[in-house]
Amino acid sequence: MTVTRKDDHVRLAVAQHQTAQHDRRDHAQPGGSFDDVHFLHHALAGTDRNRVSLHTSFAGWTWPVPLYINAMTGGSRKTGEINRDLAIAARETGLAIATGSMSPYLKDPACADTYTPVRQQHPDGFVMANINANATPEQARRAVGLLNADALQIHLNTVQEVVMPEGDRSFDHWPAAIAAITQAVDVPVIVKEVGFGLSGRTVSQLADLGVAVADVAGRGGTDFARIENGRREHADYAYLDGWGLSTPAALLDARGAGMPLLASGGVRHPLDVARALALGARAVGASGPFLTTLVNDGLAALIDQLTTWLDQLTALMTILGAHTPAALAETDLHITGALREFCDQRQIPLPQPKEASR
Repeated sequence: MTVTRKDDHVRLAVAQHQTAQHDRRDHAQPGGSFDDVHFLHHALAGTDRNRVSLHTSFAGWTWPVPLYINAMTGGSRKTGEINRDLAIAARETGLAIATGSMSPYLKDPACADTYTPVRQQHPDGFVMANINANATPEQARRAVGLLNADALQIHLNTVQEVVMPEGDRSFDHWPAAIAAITQAVDVPVIVKEVGFGLSGRTVSQLADLGVAVADVAGRGGTDFARIENGRREHADYAYLDGWGLSTPAALLDARGAGMPLLASGGVRHPLDVARALALGARAVGASGPFLTTLVNDGLAALIDQLTTWLDQLTALMTILGAHTPAALAETDLHITGALREFCDQRQIPLPQPKEASR
């Protein structure tokens, strides 16, 4: 069942991403989208490209680039091959990488070799293991140890679990479980959503639980409620389509909540990466665009895609006069549409022009 489900996830995620590439429905969703975030152009703000550095530092880490391959898959032969190729692409481009949920390995150690290629192919890179909040502290240590991981992701996915026919139905123990895991492992813990967003209230709670970093992982990318609903006999949870906070909304809601933020969910291109960094993210992750390229066009095409994204992000930073990813947070932004309405309703201060903040 687990092997079939993991392969189904890959197939359905790729199909969903291909369908959504030119889909603009997210504009009508509460909380807006990346297209509600605009850089105010200053024609004399540009800098020299050779002065731009993509290095980003947070939580005691320094990454060579502010882009990472986020959690996707594992647990079957096919997904093990995908993990191997993702790791090769990460190694060749300097990206950090997270495995998909390691629950299959924790249930059946025989599938360890669907995850270990990530470390084998990226021996000197930043690797994140991934578990759910039901894992025990001992299981968390096993997941970290299998990959010699630099950090541990714990994913939160209540919406996915409820829609999943065989999913979990008990969640009130998750805060205590997260706190126990953070105390048990010897690497920092990152908590992420799976595409429904982390609110500021949630991020503050995570900080109190000892979590080091939060990945807001908002709506707009792979929709796991839709994927799991597609596996249901009657597809009777279709009304949850669009549930959750968009990534820009989550970033704005969680600013000042007490920990470094990562951003993923709905990231389509380098401009979205720059937008997320300008909204306060320290690094930006993507899954769907990279998985689709790998499955449809192969490893060489994925490496080319990642290289292009980094090159174009550098170009955007050059235009904006941002010498580092952190400096993008000092650029002038104009927030419009549903995202602005979200901020007004939540009484979230909008980013102010630099001239107004002096």
